[in-house]
Amino acid sequence: MYTRSEVLEFIEEEDVKFIRLAFFDLKGKQKNISIMPTELERAFEHGIPFDASAIDGFEGPQKSELYLLPDPSTLAIIPWRPATGKVVRMFCNIFNSDGTPYLKDSRTILQNACKKLKDECGIEMMIGTEVEFYLFKLNENGEPTTETFDKAGYMDIAPEDHGENIRREICFTLEQMGISPEASHHEEGPGQNEIDFHYSDALTAADNVATFKWIVNTKAASNGLYADFSPKPIAGQAGNGMHINISYRNNNMVTTEDNSQSLLKYILGGILSHIEEITYFLNPVENSYNRLGASKAPEYISWGKENRSTLIRVPSTKGTKRLELRSPDPLCNPYLAFTLLINAAIEGIKNQIEPPAVTEENLFDEEVAKKCELKALPKSLSEAKRLAQNSSFVKKVFGELIN
Repeated sequence: MYTRSEVLEFIEEEDVKFIRLAFFDLKGKQKNISIMPTELERAFEHGIPFDASAIDGFEGPQKSELYLLPDPSTLAIIPWRPATGKVVRMFCNIFNSDGTPYLKDSRTILQNACKKLKDECGIEMMIGTEVEFYLFKLNENGEPTTETFDKAGYMDIAPEDHGENIRREICFTLEQMGISPEASHHEEGPGQNEIDFHYSDALTAADNVATFKWIVNTKAASNGLYADFSPKPIAGQAGNGMHINISYRNNNMVTTEDNSQSLLKYILGGILSHIEEITYFLNPVENSYNRLGASKAPEYISWGKENRSTLIRVPSTKGTKRLELRSPDPLCNPYLAFTLLINAAIEGIKNQIEPPAVTEENLFDEEVAKKCELKALPKSLSEAKRLAQNSSFVKKVFGELIN
């Protein structure tokens, strides 16, 4: 957690030659511009300009100059770059030419949501993600094939599991960049892997997801492979999810336990009451809807205690209670996804929204699920988009920002 002055000192003392300033478009795709160390003070003071008209979803050419201001607390050495003449990365916030925050900046949107939760509810949302991805072989031209890296299954070990060494590389690289992975293993699909993260504040969690996807893509490529985060890479096989574990702590940074069950109940109620409207942002591509309702991905708006067939699971854990939202996939913009979940939590807490009755049945059994008469998640991207566009809640959170 560097300060501005510490970053300037670090750059000088550690022989840093390039500084990557990273930011995101509205779909959560990472962009960056590299500057030399001599430009860093200017970046901190005035920002580095870029052409916003070239970024999908940003501005037209009439008002296209925006500025990147680096966040010094996000400084990290890029460990796969040369040790001599180091390269570092900082995430940035985006500002208009008059110095005001840019309203389509994903990080700023999430920061505002975190502040609102603290101001109105006196708590901070803590998030830990579980991200899945497939590894595919490349052909002689370096293009992805449909052949998976291995044929192993859930939590298999070597020699069936070929991804063991790559997952280790990824975890070591994460640690070198200041991120603590919690666990890693082979997932159900052939060539499918999962790496889980310790919980952190929502902004750090979103930054970590972005960094993680970048590292996975880089390490896969260096091993002659292609990493696929799409929700349903192979028909008939398990899809890629990004489970979101949600807990909270109060403003004096002490994890709450005494009243956690009742407060989490309202957070659960708030999220379930708005889940239909926000699914478009949690599952943002057409392929997302091939995953939902198939191969153990949730289909129905429901919650259960330890029940992995429900949309939200309340795990049996000692200490701090948490919720596990199982519908999102890795192609969502984590900054916008977490923003919506935080605002749903605020409504749940302030209005004391009770969740529906707990679901104990196995919803993966179609006949059993039909008898439960539960409402389903949207069946297509177009349906999800229509629900989001007609949602007063989404408009309240994003204004007219997101079409």
